[in-house]
Amino acid sequence: MKTSKSIPKPDEGKTNSLREQAYGSFTEHLLARSLRPGQFVSQRELVELTGLGLGAIRELVPRLESEGLIKTVPKRGMQIAHVDLNLIRDAFEFRLFIEVEAASLFTQNASNADVARLYEEHVAIVQECEDAAAAGGIQPELVARAQSIDWGFHATIVDALGNRIINDAYRVNMIKIRLIKQEQTQLNLAVIVPTMLEHIKIIEAFKVRDAAKASQAMREHIISARNRALEQR
Repeated sequence: MKTSKSIPKPDEGKTNSLREQAYGSFTEHLLARSLRPGQFVSQRELVELTGLGLGAIRELVPRLESEGLIKTVPKRGMQIAHVDLNLIRDAFEFRLFIEVEAASLFTQNASNADVARLYEEHVAIVQECEDAAAAGGIQPELVARAQSIDWGFHATIVDALGNRIINDAYRVNMIKIRLIKQEQTQLNLAVIVPTMLEHIKIIEAFKVRDAAKASQAMREHIISARNRALEQR
């Protein structure tokens, strides 16, 4: 018996590509602060901002609503996710559930080379920051690199799980975390070195393959970040 195979429609790939372009453009503008938390925006404005067609934007909206990045307010339109106490608590609680366990598994499964790379990267950025501070001040470029190392550290640990469902949910949550940090607690001169030192504490637990210690250090790190965000409210 012959089996029939589903044949994609000629424009199906193009449609999916436009959806992803629309999503990528929206999140890029959101994280670049072209769109601000709590801001109201229309579909037409999103068309102008992204340079994509109205059809792609209309298909984008349900995804953004399901991910909690926008909500529709009757008679007012679409509102970008607002940074409030509930968002802060929910987003950091999600991180605790995912990253504490991820740290434990990373301790057990990460290669020595990966652990060494993380350690050397963090030690180097701390030294650069301390040297810059002693020489008169940490420049924005260095803060930006430290922020990139911060995001990369956490993404590396979660990516190592190799779980697509977790990765997708974590990615959306980290967009919300970045919105929170942009509004309140983005790495700055006061917290940059302490944050990197908290990372190093976690990495040192990786080095000795102490999963319990790594999990506890990760928990303390996330709670510290959450408390900084809550203190700004």
